[in-house]
Amino acid sequence: MSKNTSAVKKLSRNLWWSWDTDAKDLFKNLSPLLWERVNHNPVELLRHISTDELEARCDCEFGHRITQVKQRFDEYMESRDTWAANHAPEIVANPVAYFSAEFGIHESLRIYSGGLGILAGDHLKSASDLGINFIGISLFYKEGYFRQYLNHDGWQIEDYPLQYPESLPIEKVTTKDGKDLIIELTIAQSTVYAQAWIVKAGRSTLYLLDTNIPANESHYREICSRVYGGDQNMRVNQEILLGIGGVKLLHALGLTPAVYHMNEGHSAFLTLELLKEELAKGIKLEKALQRVKEQCVFTTHTPVPAGHDRFSRDMMHYTFDKYLSQCGIDFEQLMKLGSEDPNNTSGLFTMTVLALNLSRCANGVSKLHGEVSREMWKRLYGTDDPKQVPIGHITNGIHTRSWSSGFTDRFWRNHTESIENLFSSRESAEEVLAKVTDHELWCLRYRLKRNLIDYISRYLSNQLYHQHMSTPYKPADSSRSVKSPLSPDVLTIGFARRFATYKRAPLVFQDLDRLNAIINNQSMPVQLIFAGKAHPHDDAGKEYIRQIVEFSRRPQFLGKVIFLENYNIGVAKRLISGVDVWLNNPVRPMEASGTSGQKTVLHGGLNLSIMDGWWCEAYNGTNGWSIGNGEESDNYDEQYRQDAQKLYEVLEHQIIPTFYERNEHNLPLRWLKNIRNAIASIAPVYNTDRMVKEYTLRYYLKEPRI
Repeated sequence: MSKNTSAVKKLSRNLWWSWDTDAKDLFKNLSPLLWERVNHNPVELLRHISTDELEARCDCEFGHRITQVKQRFDEYMESRDTWAANHAPEIVANPVAYFSAEFGIHESLRIYSGGLGILAGDHLKSASDLGINFIGISLFYKEGYFRQYLNHDGWQIEDYPLQYPESLPIEKVTTKDGKDLIIELTIAQSTVYAQAWIVKAGRSTLYLLDTNIPANESHYREICSRVYGGDQNMRVNQEILLGIGGVKLLHALGLTPAVYHMNEGHSAFLTLELLKEELAKGIKLEKALQRVKEQCVFTTHTPVPAGHDRFSRDMMHYTFDKYLSQCGIDFEQLMKLGSEDPNNTSGLFTMTVLALNLSRCANGVSKLHGEVSREMWKRLYGTDDPKQVPIGHITNGIHTRSWSSGFTDRFWRNHTESIENLFSSRESAEEVLAKVTDHELWCLRYRLKRNLIDYISRYLSNQLYHQHMSTPYKPADSSRSVKSPLSPDVLTIGFARRFATYKRAPLVFQDLDRLNAIINNQSMPVQLIFAGKAHPHDDAGKEYIRQIVEFSRRPQFLGKVIFLENYNIGVAKRLISGVDVWLNNPVRPMEASGTSGQKTVLHGGLNLSIMDGWWCEAYNGTNGWSIGNGEESDNYDEQYRQDAQKLYEVLEHQIIPTFYERNEHNLPLRWLKNIRNAIASIAPVYNTDRMVKEYTLRYYLKEPRI
């Protein structure tokens, strides 16, 4: 095997390629058709290319490109002059252990469902870029999160194709003698065994626990079948495996983390395993609890009480009875650790409460969410004053290199020596933007919008749909047989996210006559693109999808309102880069942070949002638009009507006229000024490099520096 062939195969096994444009192009250029068919998975791609072909291709001009990419990868991996080495050497020597029920790193590894996983994946990538010794802990879901199809009525159908390890960039974790590393844990009255897989993502490492092995009883083999799949019993089993199993895995690997970071409450049972270890040393309970707190930090993402995991007293007793006999605390002590009130009158065990009680610090994911969280949990801290509640905030960001890939990445690299210059500070961003003419910026927007429209046209005409069609469910939507009439000249608005009802996806359809007048304005038309999945058990969310599909089929909206199936990271990248405006209209204050709107900015897109989550902090009047001024109402229907009216008003009087106002060179100067303001004010702040640095200096280090 030649040096270049070995290099290609090595590159395919580290997900660093997923945020490096040139590395991705290497694999794509081997076979653009196969690249699409395998969902941009280089490991699976190489399984379809013979050694003879690969050797021949690697010996020509293509080989020079491989050498360049491999050299850059090696320099990245071997560099010791990193931000972490210079600012936080403590967490270079010992790892940050980051527990999350999902990680969204790339569309080909389906172990994520939505924003929580995307955030975890971006956190992992920035930790790698910054040189932090970072270890992620999650589960290997053999069926992943579902693929989405719509039947002839527009109703969501779920399909769960298997993920095969041999086709993924993952490897089995083994012991020194080459045997599978197996950990044991106790669930109910059973001993459950788990193997582990390792995923490399730059300098970061992700371990995935997996109970699908013959040693387990059949129902325990299914623990890792699906992301958030099954009933409450399945959920508690998954969370035991993630938390307790994750700690056991780290110790089996001989690792001693500097800190345990719980990304949402799903992994909070890890604190029980840490407590068990402290008690086994003969330490008294009170001191043992304090020592656990000193090791843990916690991030909450859920701004509504109903969204936090709660388990009944009976379920907790059944599930933990044997474990507690090994642990050194009794059942009532356990329940107290997860109780929302001192007397535990509800009889429920709350995972968020366990995490809050056993963490040295906790945070929400935006300034507003921090305020909401302090109000929500003030009773837990025995106060009526939210200001006395020790929950801070670190606002979420995005991994810019992952979301500015492709044409946009090359565009910015043409105007600066390092794309990081664009995002390091507002001053740096403005310096880069000063080199970009209005014509070049507008050309970028047209190029990206054409890419999106061509993708949708191919998608709807079945040329790309084959990659999503391994299912018996075939929709009867006649629009699939015709090309999309979308136009790059038309103002394009995108809405794509999880179809939870509080996100109010159908809000823009509240007044169909008014929307018809907006969309079909002869001189200033508008086109709308929707995508998103509802949770398999969320019929209300599925109904929202059905409604939008039904609206899209009406004569006045046909070809001007599009719903794309099977939303995933790959589809998201197309949408956030191509749309002119990113729409976000949740019920305030239910959007903890949100990050999708941060991604569109990199490509010259603008935000139109309710004043919720990160937008409350970012909006300055010149970098996008707000829907209202942060009003809240206890009357949901009235709030819905009011927000819809404000949405229409902003569209009619601000956004649409600004987009279509052109100078003598057909350039929308006011629109382009808004784009420049958005890039300069948002990109340098709302990124995971800034976010991870904040976590490091405020929470990961035992002695905070900011």
